[in-house]
Amino acid sequence: MSISQNQMPLIEAIQNHIRQKPISFHVPGHKNGELYHSLNLLNASFLQWDLTELSGLDDLHDPSGAIEQAEGLLSSYYQSVRSYFLVNGSTVGNISSILATCNEGDYVLVQRNCHKSILNGIQLARAVPIFIEPEWDKETQTATGVHLSTLEEAIQNYPEAVACIFTYPTYYGVAYPIKQLIEAAHQGGMTVIVDEAHGAHFKLGEPVPQSTLDMGADVIIQSAHKMLPAMTMGSYLHINSEKVSIKKIENYLRMLQSSSPSYPIMASLDMARSFIANRTKEDTFYAIKENKKFLEKLCSFTDKLKVIEVDDPFKVILRLDSLNGYQIQAVFEKHGVFVELADPMQVLLILPITSQEHSFPYERAEALIKSAIMELMLFQINTSLQQTVPIQNKIQKVSKLEVVIDDLEDYHEEWILLAESKGRVATKMLTPYPPGIPVMAAGELITEEMIATLRYYFDAGARIQGDHKLEEGKILVIKSDR
Repeated sequence: MSISQNQMPLIEAIQNHIRQKPISFHVPGHKNGELYHSLNLLNASFLQWDLTELSGLDDLHDPSGAIEQAEGLLSSYYQSVRSYFLVNGSTVGNISSILATCNEGDYVLVQRNCHKSILNGIQLARAVPIFIEPEWDKETQTATGVHLSTLEEAIQNYPEAVACIFTYPTYYGVAYPIKQLIEAAHQGGMTVIVDEAHGAHFKLGEPVPQSTLDMGADVIIQSAHKMLPAMTMGSYLHINSEKVSIKKIENYLRMLQSSSPSYPIMASLDMARSFIANRTKEDTFYAIKENKKFLEKLCSFTDKLKVIEVDDPFKVILRLDSLNGYQIQAVFEKHGVFVELADPMQVLLILPITSQEHSFPYERAEALIKSAIMELMLFQINTSLQQTVPIQNKIQKVSKLEVVIDDLEDYHEEWILLAESKGRVATKMLTPYPPGIPVMAAGELITEEMIATLRYYFDAGARIQGDHKLEEGKILVIKSDR
C-alpha cells in the first residue's frame, strides 16, 4: 500500500468526531468548549479538539489506530526504525533516551553545552557525566560542536563509556561536522543520542544542514514546536538503529509522559509532519529567498546593525553597536517584535518557513524593526561594554564532576561570595534561560571562567535559573571543613 504524506490520520479522526456534534459526559471539563460559550476568553470551537481517549481517537500509550498511523507516517518521512509523538517536549525524549540507554554508575560522554534536560536525565539514571568541551565560534560568540580530537581523548580516558550525547545543531543554528563524531563514538562501542531539538526541518535538503538521522545516530529527539508549525511541547523521538531497545524507550515514555496526553498537541504534530513532508525544493528556495530579501531590508536601515547568518538559513543573529541583546530585545518588544532569545551580545530571530501558499507579514515586521532600531540608536553609547564572552576554549577539554550528584546530599551547604568561589564545588545548576545551557552544574568544580561567565550574564540582565542569591553576589557551594 502506497503512503501519502498528505494524510493526517489523527486530524481526520478528530474531525470525524467533531462532525458528529457529540455530547460530552467525559473529561476535559469544558465539555467540547460548551462552558466557554458565555466567555470571550477562549475559542470554543478550538476546544472541541481538546479531547481524550475516545472510541476512534486511539491512545498515545498503546496506539493501534489513528495515532499509530500518524506515527507511521512520521517514521516513513524521517526514515527511522520507529518514531513517536511527544507531548512533554524534547525534555521527555532526552530523559527517556538516557534512562533506556544508561544504568547506575555508567559513564556518559556529553557536550558541555548541552541542554539542562540532558543533565537531569543523567542524574535520574544515576549515571556519571563526562563533559567534553565544545569549540568556540568567534563570529556568533557561541559554543558550537566538539572537535574530533576532544572526543577521541574522552574515549581514550573513559573507554567503558556506554553512551555519547551530542547537541546538534546549536540553539543558534550552527551546524558542525558531527558525522565523524558519531562514527568515532560507534567505534568506541557507544550508543549515540542526539538532541536535535532545533533540526526537525533538516530533512528538507540543501542548503538546509543534514539531519543526524542520515548520519547514523541511534536516537534523535526533535522539538517540532521550535521550527515546524506544531504547538508548544510537541516533539518527535526517532529510534534510528537496532542498538536501542524499543521496549525500554516505550516503557519510559509511558512512565514520564502525561497519562492524559493533549490531543491538540498531537494533532499539531500530525499536521507539522504533513507540512514539512509535502514541501518541495521550490518551496524551500522560495522561503530562503523571501527571508534574504527581509534581511537585506534590515541591513539598509543602518550600518551599525550587524546581521549574522548561520548554517541554518531559517535563523539569524542581530547585533547593534555597543548595545547588549537584552537592551535590543526590550525595545523590539516595545514595538511589537518578539525575538527568540537575547544574550549579552545579540538577539536571535527564527525566520518563517514560508511558501507561496503560506505568507508572512514581512513589510509590517520591517517597519516595526526600523522604528525599534531608530529608538535604539538614541541610546547612550556604552564604550565600556564587553564585546566578547569571557568563556571560550578551556585548556581542560575533558572533565568530570568533582562530586557525584547523588553524593551531594551527604554534604552541608553554605552561601559564599561568587568572587571567592573558585575551587569550590557548586551544589546547584545555574542556567541562563534561554538557551538553557548551564554555566555550572551541580557537583562541578568552579573555575575562573565559570565565575566570569556567570557575572557576565547576570550583569547584562540575563534571567538565570537556579537556587541562588546572585543579586547579593552569592552562590551555594559545599561547605568547607576548614
